Amino acid sequence: MLKLKKNTLIFGRIYKHDFIRTLYFPFLAVWLELILHIYMQNDLKYMPIYILFGISFGLVIGALTSLLKGKAAKWVSNIISFLMAVVFGAEFVAKVILQEYYGVSILGTAAENHLEDYADKVYAAIGNNILILLLMLLPPIVFFFFTLKIKPRRSPYAVTGAVILAAAFHIFARCDVSLIDWKTDYGPAYYYGKDTGLNEQVEQLGLITMLRQDVQHIFKPAEGEGLIDDGPGVLPTPVNPNPGSQGEPVIPDNPDVPVDPHSPVNPDDPTPAPVVVDRSPNVLNVDLVALASESKNKDIKDLANYFNNQTPTNKNEYTGMFEGYNVIFITIEGFSGYAVDPVLTPTLYKMQHEGFYFTNFYTALHYTSTSNGECQHLLGLYPKDGNPISMKRSGEVKMDAYFSLAQQLGREGYINLAYHNNENNLYGRAASHSNLGYDYRYMGHGMGGEYASSGKMKWPQRDTYMVDITTDDYMTKSAPFNVYYLTISGHTPYSWNWVANQYKDRLASYSWSEKTKAYMAISIEVDNMMALLLERLEAAGKLDNTLIIAAPDHIPYSDTDILDELAGKSFGANETLAKSLSEKNLDTEIYRSCAIIWSHSMKEPVVVDKVTCQVDLLPTVSNLLGLKYDSRMLAGKDALSEDEGMVIFHSKSWRTDSGFYNSMTQTFTPAPGVTMTKEEQEEYVSYMKKVAANKLNMTAKIIENDFYAAMRKYIR
Repeated sequence: MLKLKKNTLIFGRIYKHDFIRTLYFPFLAVWLELILHIYMQNDLKYMPIYILFGISFGLVIGALTSLLKGKAAKWVSNIISFLMAVVFGAEFVAKVILQEYYGVSILGTAAENHLEDYADKVYAAIGNNILILLLMLLPPIVFFFFTLKIKPRRSPYAVTGAVILAAAFHIFARCDVSLIDWKTDYGPAYYYGKDTGLNEQVEQLGLITMLRQDVQHIFKPAEGEGLIDDGPGVLPTPVNPNPGSQGEPVIPDNPDVPVDPHSPVNPDDPTPAPVVVDRSPNVLNVDLVALASESKNKDIKDLANYFNNQTPTNKNEYTGMFEGYNVIFITIEGFSGYAVDPVLTPTLYKMQHEGFYFTNFYTALHYTSTSNGECQHLLGLYPKDGNPISMKRSGEVKMDAYFSLAQQLGREGYINLAYHNNENNLYGRAASHSNLGYDYRYMGHGMGGEYASSGKMKWPQRDTYMVDITTDDYMTKSAPFNVYYLTISGHTPYSWNWVANQYKDRLASYSWSEKTKAYMAISIEVDNMMALLLERLEAAGKLDNTLIIAAPDHIPYSDTDILDELAGKSFGANETLAKSLSEKNLDTEIYRSCAIIWSHSMKEPVVVDKVTCQVDLLPTVSNLLGLKYDSRMLAGKDALSEDEGMVIFHSKSWRTDSGFYNSMTQTFTPAPGVTMTKEEQEEYVSYMKKVAANKLNMTAKIIENDFYAAMRKYIR
């Protein structure tokens, strides 16, 4: 009897442990999701969804481990337990540093990008958030010691029960996703099954579901979204009652005898010479109807029909203003318009204010920041909000980048060169930028760099050095050139590194924090780079016939307190953006920045007050250079056209000359001076929501289906 009683106790202990093990994983999944969401200040109204999905996932893991027995069951259970906590911790750190959660599908890119460059930021993030990370590890630690002396065996009852319950909880979660009205344009039903909006997926569906969907889409890609018929592209109501007040260039009263503001002025006759301005559409002679009818590819058909339905922008008095000029385009890493200062950055200040002066230019933060900032600059398209990364993908599939400046100017006989002062092939630029039409060079691959005596690359590199060693590559040539620079000195973290330190004395009298001073120090480095570039152009006799374009790739998103200091106001980013990238209560003026389109040949500035953003640079410059491009096939618009300006933010909220729409609160705020009836406002918002959705969704279709290559065959 005693032996039987002892065996019964042991038997009960074993099965008790099997059920505890089966139930532990649902508890762990819910614990980790709650810790993450509460600390990130996510909207907790979505809690039922990710709790139910978490329980379902945990039950599946519990069932799988219950198929094992003995040491195998114990150690596999503990390994999975710690792995779950580590994954949540790693995603948390990535979000704090890079403002993004990362799926499994992007791990290869993360490895290629040498994330050791962020080592200081990683250590700081871990140190500053050690309590949260320990809370994530607490259940695995307790579970480990609890199971240390237990030798579990298989429990068919636990497996069967867990599987049934997992299915039930998953069904409950799906019902919550699909059947509840979440009072937002882009809710759980929108993101479930998608490969876009990873941050929103985590907030609304949970980190576990985001990762599960990401793995699922590796094997079975998600279906792309269709393009919405938004009509011919004409606004339904007059939204700009005061011509010129919202920033478009003022068109002369008599369009048949317009005035060219750039024509030479006779001192004896101050009246500018009248010229005839071509106001025909900026389009190619391409048969989109034939392409749509003859293509067997559904996405190409949709794109052709969509572009054929759009109203193009027209040529204007600025068309061809810089025809035949050399071109230099600079993407400035981590820069902001709030860093432009007449004393500290005089060259940038001069160029911003004496060229085309954009007073409402925005650099909205999008997925993978720098790479997809370049996507906007170089392709004139908004990046896909998810994997694969749009700019990198364009090189991988070798899409025809027909409208890139390199290809457009290459067809005109220009030399095309691109430079980045890093020794790593970050984001696959060797493929993507070469595919754009550039001879792409980076450190150790066609371009030198600065190294320590140990042979290790200095970090960061000096942008002035990059210009210093590259200008002879193109300024000594007789052919016109098109050059692209991607800077690196503005890369986070912002500290007194060896580049910033050389300007430390110049900032000693300023009352900013040390981090902000260090940020301004590297901004001075960028300014010196630009000054050196102008000096070299002048020495080569090419300053007057060179057009320079410059804009940031993104704001310093993980250090938004810097922008608070520089702007002298709080944007609310430190409470929202820095944790969850939530733009619900964020002052989007944090994205207000600067763009430079400047030539020494300009006699006076041209002020552009309309809302503009990064995707507008390519069509604007194409028009200024007098290039043949099709304005219907880019997400951006010529900033000098009469069309209304627009910027689309990460949350799919948008700002136009007529007002701001918040997609999360579904509210529209008209711009000052804009009056609409309720009916007009509803019609306008409904229309512009379609426009925004199409601009965001067309990029992946263009890249994956090589639309421009198909289009090229129908150019007449």
